[in-house]
Formats: sequence, structure tokens, C-alpha cells
Amino acid sequence: MQESYEPTGAGSGERRPAGAARVLVVEDDATVAEIVSGYLGREGHVVDRAGDGPTALARAAAHWPDLVVLDLMLPGMDGLEVCRRMRGRGPVPVIMLTARGDEDDRILGLEVGADDYVTKPFSPRELVLRVESVLRRTRPATAPRPLAAAGLAVDPPGRRATKDGAELALTLREFDLLSFFLRHPGRVFSREDLMREVWGWDFGDLSTVTVHVRRLRGKVEDDPARPRLIQTVWGVGYRFDPTGHEGS
Repeated sequence: MQESYEPTGAGSGERRPAGAARVLVVEDDATVAEIVSGYLGREGHVVDRAGDGPTALARAAAHWPDLVVLDLMLPGMDGLEVCRRMRGRGPVPVIMLTARGDEDDRILGLEVGADDYVTKPFSPRELVLRVESVLRRTRPATAPRPLAAAGLAVDPPGRRATKDGAELALTLREFDLLSFFLRHPGRVFSREDLMREVWGWDFGDLSTVTVHVRRLRGKVEDDPARPRLIQTVWGVGYRFDPTGHEGS
């Protein structure tokens, strides 16, 4: 059977197997980069590699990736700045690699737009599973119906979200989180529930959920300090209230 291919970038002339994701691995440790690239390649993905921030940005400009695996500690330009600059150009899922164990560093990575993170040392198989989880959410198998409430509208197939008609600049996880809330108005979900339903994981650092809720509030609430739509239910979790009664 003849294998089908699709172009990798506008005007590039390069072709790759249809359905394969282009993953940019940004890692200055050659051994780690080799291992990660090998595992991703065996899963059928096309892998680009970069050992520093400027090279990563150049590779992304040449062939925009479907996902970036990004080391936090890079020479010259750290992963946070690389993430900021990529986010400035367009949406792309980012999984951050970090050897740091400090929670503040992990949260900072999420704040600048990383969709997930893996702490070194890590299992390559775990990283591959996280990559597959993120890619599944950027390529939904079905075309869910549009969602709308309280001036917010989400188009899942088009990955577009608006507030009062103005387009919202949401990261992958923020988009998925808003879509989930719109699908389940009035229901309370714990952080564990959201980690499982939105991130697709039965385990993980729950501060990830807290950070993303805070970021999402900053984009959909009229006054993020006094949220009316995404409310905190103390001791339980969060609830989306399309009626807009004041929450906390």
C-alpha cells in the first residue's frame, strides 16, 4: 500500500507521512536529546532538534512544529524566553523539561504558556505518553458542536474562542479547560477531576490546574480578582456559572 504524505510547512517542499506530528526537541544535553528524539521517532513523529534558544527559534521559523519539548535550562536564552517568543508568533503546544525541583519554577513555566512539564530525571516512555496526550487534544477525532454561554463561544474544530465576539488568545490547555467548563455549566469539579478530564492524567501536580484556572480567569472574567464565571467552591474545586453570580 502506498504511504501518503503531507507538506510540513508552507513552501518548504518537504513531505512527511500523513498523520505524523512534527516535534521540536530543544535540549542542550546531547544524550538526553538523542534519547528523547529516538523514542519520539519510533512513535512515528518527525523530530527536529536544537541545542539552544536561537537555533530553536530558527528551526521553528523554518518548519513550524506541532509540539515543542523544551528544556528550561538552556545556554544564552532560557526555555522561558524561548516559550514567550514562540507564543508571540503563534499557538503551539509546549511540554517543558526541567531539572529544577522548585515549585515556583514549574509554575513560572506554566505562566508563560507551557501546557505540561516533566521533571528530570524522567522516563522517556512517560514523556512520549504526555506528548501523545497533548497531540490528541490538538487533533480531536470528532467535530464537537460549538459551545456558547455568558458571552463566551468556543469552536472546538477550529480551536477558536471568543468573548463578546472578540477572539481570545488561549493556550492549548486554557482552550480545553474553557471548553470543558462550557460543556458542564453549574457542576463543581475538583482539581483532581479537572486533571483527569482536561489533562487526561490520573496523577500530576495539582498546582498545574490552579495556575491554568487563574490564567483563564484573566482572559474571560471582567474582573479576575472577583470572578463571576469560573468560581471557586471552597474545599471542593471550581464551578462554571454562566449566570455570572459573583464567586470567589
